[in-house]
Amino acid sequence: MNGHFITFEGVEGAGKTTILHSLGNKLQQLGFAVVITREPGGIEIAEKIRGIILDPLNTEMDGRTEALLYAAARRQHLVEKVLPALEKGNIILCDRFVDSSLAYQGYARGLGIDEVWSINQFAIDHCMPDLTLFFDIEPKKGLQRITANKNREKNRLDLETIHFHEQVYEAYNILRTRFSDRFTTINADQPLEQVELDAKDKIVSYLRENNK
Repeated sequence: MNGHFITFEGVEGAGKTTILHSLGNKLQQLGFAVVITREPGGIEIAEKIRGIILDPLNTEMDGRTEALLYAAARRQHLVEKVLPALEKGNIILCDRFVDSSLAYQGYARGLGIDEVWSINQFAIDHCMPDLTLFFDIEPKKGLQRITANKNREKNRLDLETIHFHEQVYEAYNILRTRFSDRFTTINADQPLEQVELDAKDKIVSYLRENNK
């Protein structure tokens, strides 16, 4: 692949989505060919699956069903949008990828990180991010931000307990160690402008190092 696949991860309310869009636009202004996308979603089929997964009315959804739907959306998004963009040499900035499934379904839902990893290996066929930015903030503070943000999309995950979100955070700490070669941590408990600046520095540094 000629491009670079960069993913943004974090607990709910970490600010990664806001920063991803703002930062993507600024990187484009610097002359980088950037594609901004998200999971689940990014293309029509995956957005429809997203609607099913995150619908607050679907509280009866089984954890394995949820994991399989995420993997299905991920596969379609990958083959339809991510891989073609990478072939063209673009920089992909993606809001969540496989690490979210490992954290949310694998660990917090108790399905097992290795079990969910196995499901997703079939879906992604060894395509992994080159760089993953983890936006680090305590789950309680992240949820407080969500409560204060009246414009944010409310979804089924917002119905989960604080314990669930703490489990997600614990999972990300495990993943940061397991995939230390590609994970880098951004302190998200700062003013938004500083968080964005730190993220920009990490990405630009990575691109300069890997475009030699």
